[in-house]
Amino acid sequence: MINRALIRLKIIQLVYAYYQNGNKNLDSAEKELFFSLSKAYDLYNYLLLLMIAVTNYARKRIEAQKNKLLSSAAQPVSTKFIDNRFIAQLEVNKQLQEFVTNQKRTWSNDEAFLKSLYEKITESETYKEYMAAPEQTYEADRELWRKLYKTLVFNNEDLDNLLEDQSLYWNDDKEIVDTFVLKTIKRFDEKNGAAQPLLPEFKDDEDREFARRLFRRTILNGDYYRHLISENTRNWDLDRVAFMDVVIMQCALAEILSFPNIPISVSLNEYVDIAKSYSTPKSGSFINGTLDGIVKVLKKDGKLTKN
Repeated sequence: MINRALIRLKIIQLVYAYYQNGNKNLDSAEKELFFSLSKAYDLYNYLLLLMIAVTNYARKRIEAQKNKLLSSAAQPVSTKFIDNRFIAQLEVNKQLQEFVTNQKRTWSNDEAFLKSLYEKITESETYKEYMAAPEQTYEADRELWRKLYKTLVFNNEDLDNLLEDQSLYWNDDKEIVDTFVLKTIKRFDEKNGAAQPLLPEFKDDEDREFARRLFRRTILNGDYYRHLISENTRNWDLDRVAFMDVVIMQCALAEILSFPNIPISVSLNEYVDIAKSYSTPKSGSFINGTLDGIVKVLKKDGKLTKN
């Protein structure tokens, strides 16, 4: 689940903190990096549990409604939403249950938010179309939650604030993690039952090693990378360049010079995109121009041979 885009972002955050907090113990900083990445995986599981929690809240509401109608002649309450087969499969998922057992995280203390989200769901056109459909198939049940998640969970300011209160590590993670939740929903297959695989924390050992090596190279070769940056920003006083810009360029140079199998254009694009989101409005173009100049000099001097 933890892809290289998230790894790069976490490394930039941890390198920034490494220089800012004065505690320059590289081993401790590396442990903090991997702990931060593990918290992103916790968020992935926690957001999967959100869909179950909303359904359970709905179940309580519907049961209460049914009890009120027992002595009346009103039409019976539909249980279609709470009988969702995708949610039933997710609820018994072995990996998700293991997460609950180990982390002991639930949504039980956030009923006000669950109430608000459920009411938004029932007011949505997606819900109304689903409830009006004459048949209930697994595919329709799964598609309902893919659409609901994309429209009501993906960009939800109340949820963002709630998650931020629970963990500082989740401040910048949700947007990326949301894409993995949506990918997981699409991959669910009814025939897999409780054994349906969730996304692993790391795709493979190569990505874990990428994180470790990029972080260490960024720090250990920091003076050299800053020298390159300074040489290519001679019209600027390096102390006046946004510190986040320096850190982003330092990480980018570590990747460009340490990973021959990653095309330079890929590295440049990734770090320019991060700069646009996490630094100043002009940082993207400034970093792109500076790194492009450094790459040209390195190639000219024979210090960089990849394309």
